[in-house]
Amino acid sequence: MESLNLAVVGLNHKTAPVAVRERTAVRENEQEALLSHLRRHAREVMLLSTCNRTEVYMAGVQGDPLSAFEGAWGADLRAHLYVHQGVAAADHLYRVAAGLDSLVIGETQIQGQVKRAWQDASGRGDTSALLNKAAQGALASGKKVRFETGLNDNVVSVSSAAVQLATSIFGSLEGRTALIVGAGETAELTLTHLRAAGVKDVIVVNRTEERARLLADKVGGRACASEMLHTLLPEADVVIASSGAPHYVLRPEGVQEAMQGRVSPMFLIDISVPRILDPEIAHVSGAHLYNLDDLEGIVQRNLASRTLLLPRAEAIIGAGVADLKRWNTFREAGRARASMLQSEQALASD
Repeated sequence: MESLNLAVVGLNHKTAPVAVRERTAVRENEQEALLSHLRRHAREVMLLSTCNRTEVYMAGVQGDPLSAFEGAWGADLRAHLYVHQGVAAADHLYRVAAGLDSLVIGETQIQGQVKRAWQDASGRGDTSALLNKAAQGALASGKKVRFETGLNDNVVSVSSAAVQLATSIFGSLEGRTALIVGAGETAELTLTHLRAAGVKDVIVVNRTEERARLLADKVGGRACASEMLHTLLPEADVVIASSGAPHYVLRPEGVQEAMQGRVSPMFLIDISVPRILDPEIAHVSGAHLYNLDDLEGIVQRNLASRTLLLPRAEAIIGAGVADLKRWNTFREAGRARASMLQSEQALASD
């Protein structure tokens, strides 16, 4: 009998295209409603949402985890969902935190994303002993994988893969102009790779001009408010969208207008989830539009060169999950002894 009362339900880049993943992206103003529903199905709840996955971790599960997930989002998603329970759920969490389940194997951003998800859940009072132990163990094992295997050395990230894709369009990015929509961590990583690839001019466009300026100053670029996007677009050879905007910020008409008078093509990649570049832009002559799913080929080539490192990483994950199982066995045994003692005391008092 499985004694580890833990489950995970979710979808990721392997089970759902970006058009489905963006439907389950967790927006800040929707989070509490989702959690309110999920709390009715488990004593402990942790929500992990990134550009490539949306997952719900539950401990003390009551009922069907799949139904809990679909009920929270109010959509028929079963064809794209996976569910793992007990030890398999723990194994999944440990693999996620180590970067073994990522689009880019060994990428490091997921470690911080798992940590923030756990800290947020803990801060809301949504976690207790089991999820706390599982999350802490997953983070510790993930850190060990990174230090002991070399799996994240020179790893291709989503940002660097996007730049590689842009390079394949132009042949070289030397002297090109790049415009990036967004000013977060992924935007910064992308701009670093663009500079390394020889991009001459960098424009950072963001809803908050102050944040755009902070990032532009780091990479030696120009900062502009989002209102200037269409004015600046004709200058851009490479456009990378990495923002949490709640709607499309660029549509075909704007790109069509920007392309007038241009000789060279325009490369656009949307690494936002939900997407913020209208997919119809792909039909504009001279515009090459891509999204996260289009990076798969570059990522798979990177994985092929790292396969030899995976067995050691898997062994570390296995040892971490085994530690969690032992801890849970002792905890359950202690609970059973306490329950038996209470029963004996109750009988003695009768």
